[in-house]
Parts: sequence; structure tokens; C-alpha cells
Amino acid sequence: MLIKDKNLYFIGGIVRDEFLNTKSIDTDFCYEGDAISYAQQKGFNIIKTNPDFGTVRISADGKEVDIASTRTETYPQKGHLPRVENIGCSLEEDLKRRDFTINAIAKRTTDGEVIDSYNGIGDIKSKTLRVLHKDSFIDDPTRIIRGLKFSVRFGFNLSQETQEFQEEYLNNINYDMSYHRIRKELIETFSLNKPEAYDKFIEQGIYKLLGENVKPPQISGEDIYNAIGNTTTNYIWLFYIVPFVFSGFSLDTIYPSKAEKRIIEWVHKLKTQKPTHNTPVESIIIKRLIDYA
Repeated sequence: MLIKDKNLYFIGGIVRDEFLNTKSIDTDFCYEGDAISYAQQKGFNIIKTNPDFGTVRISADGKEVDIASTRTETYPQKGHLPRVENIGCSLEEDLKRRDFTINAIAKRTTDGEVIDSYNGIGDIKSKTLRVLHKDSFIDDPTRIIRGLKFSVRFGFNLSQETQEFQEEYLNNINYDMSYHRIRKELIETFSLNKPEAYDKFIEQGIYKLLGENVKPPQISGEDIYNAIGNTTTNYIWLFYIVPFVFSGFSLDTIYPSKAEKRIIEWVHKLKTQKPTHNTPVESIIIKRLIDYA
């Protein structure tokens, strides 16, 4: 992208991935100031704006690009969406609201200057996941699953202090949280199809986020991985969650789609019936998981 401005920064994953020497999927931009006013003043082709969050989507170089204003956030209702405050704050204040230090790095678009106020680069080098403050998981427990995702993707480990914050929260969970956001992180984490993600999900007690009465299934990540085999499907993540459905978890908690509900219904039928040519392959795989367990 050719847009450059001394107050416009690459931020988050794209900067992190550059230091990891890996290709980044998304390009995130942050404007130190009001991004909507900036886009209007520059005469950009604005597609849509979100004044509540200070974000704007523009069309540039044939691509759609999102630019966020610097902002601060508070969590008046812990575990739910934050309340945006102080749009146009300093870049350093904006960086502090992010999940982990490795995602709190910015790079100026004009001269490539890197802003690393919280030693994210050092944590990348030491393969460490570190939250930016002690209430991070209390504010947003989905960060616990996000941390699992990053640990599996990059081979990172939680810092000792971050691990203690996580354990403390998982022993005192506030179940009044946004399960729409939990669903998103579960899909992204288990779509990686990594047995170690499932095993850590259980070993670290992260599964407790699914509900107070959920028990860890008697099946390993490797068992699930082997049951999946070479299957091509959009529901890889579901195979890692379904074992919990048979140990106290209600899939309705995470707002399943009609297709996901139908797969579970087929599984219940398979308890008494043999698969037919109409049986979805996803259901047959889940039946294998039940037999494994």
C-alpha cells in the first residue's frame, strides 16, 4: 500500500510477523489521531466508517484498507465488549490496550521507525507471551484462548507472571462473558488442526471457560487428529470441541450455525444407526471420536 503519513503506522500482527520473518495475512493500520477525520481531509475513497470505534475503511491501490484511530478502552462490564474512550490519544496509550506485548508494536509508514514501548521485540526474541497489565484476562478472557493460539502457531510460552494471571482467572471465572467472542477464538485456534492446542486446552484448564460443569474428555489431541485424517472440511475446529459436548458442554453456548447443529444431530442418530450415504462426513468423524473415547 502506498499511503504514507508521519502519523500513520503499521501495527499489530503485520509488525510482529515481520520480526518473526513470516508472511502476515492482514495489514492493520493505526492513525495517531482521528482516523475518520484524516481520511476525510485526505479525500480518500471512504467505504464506511464506525464513529463509535473511530475506524474507517477506504479503497486504496485497488484494495480495501481499514484504518483505526488511536484510542483507549475500558471494560465497565468485564468479559464483554469494551467501551471506547479518548479517540485520538497518543500511540503509546493505544498500544497499552492490546492483548500481548508481541502485538503492541508499531512501525511508521513514512520512515519505518519502530515504536516498541513495551518490549514486544524482546519477547518475540525470547518466544514469550506477556500481557500488558494484571487485569488483562479479567477484562477479556478470550485473550486466554488467543494466547493458546499464538503459543501453538509460534512456539511461544507464557511468561511466569502471565501464567499466574491466567491460572488465577481460571480458578475464579466470571461466566458472564461474550461467548460470541469465545466462539471466534475457538474457531481460529482449533482450525489450526494442531493436537497440542487441544492438549494444552485441557492441561492448562482453559476448557473451564466452556462452562462450570464441563469435564475434560478422555481423549487426546492425537486421537482427534488421527480420526480427522485427510478429511477436507470447514469444520475441523468442531471436531476438537465435540468431545466436550459429550462431557457437559452445550454447543448452544457458542451460538452454533444450522449446519453445526445438524452435524451434532446426526451424531446422536449414529448412536443407534449405521452411517448411510446421506450421513455427512463430519458426523462420521465425530462418531469415530465417540468410539475412541
